[in-house]
Amino acid sequence: MAFELPKLAYEYNALEPHVDARTMEIHHSKHHNAYVTNLNNAIAGTDTEKLSLEEICKNISKHPVAVRNNGGGHYNHSMFWNILSGTPSSPSAELAAAIESDLGGMDKFKEEFNKAATTRFGSGWAWLSVNADKKLVVSSTPNQDNPLMDVADVKGTPILGLDVWEHAYYLHYQNRRPDYIGAFWNVINWTEVSRMYAEAVK
Repeated sequence: MAFELPKLAYEYNALEPHVDARTMEIHHSKHHNAYVTNLNNAIAGTDTEKLSLEEICKNISKHPVAVRNNGGGHYNHSMFWNILSGTPSSPSAELAAAIESDLGGMDKFKEEFNKAATTRFGSGWAWLSVNADKKLVVSSTPNQDNPLMDVADVKGTPILGLDVWEHAYYLHYQNRRPDYIGAFWNVINWTEVSRMYAEAVK
């Protein structure tokens, strides 16, 4: 089965004013769609067609660069859309407790995450993941890499990610990446992040 562009659970304007509708439309229908198309082209006729996206990412060092870039792009964006929402929410009690114990509380977590997102040179992502010890860790990756990949410096199961490629924010924020990062905290779907946390620590 070829990979497909996932539908969004909300309209393109659902995250305004924090993320504008035009950026969302281009980001989803053009950028993400291109990753899906290019991934399908890169794996056509190979055994990789039988693998899940997670399986591809976990053994990404065995795959060509086109699979790494586009497979990562598809995985990262599919998760990104799901952890965004225009409806306010809060972390579950379990996730809030883990943020407190593993990261020193929400304020310290935000500070560390914002730093990871701001200081990622060029294009990439900032992440909150659950590591092998079931602890929360903050990291960043270049390009379309993610913590699932066997090449990642900090490995884990991602439960929250922020796209800091310029295509994610330039129309609205231009070169003001820190403003975009700050706005991100207003549109996090903590219900979904909490669900993924519970799944990751099972």
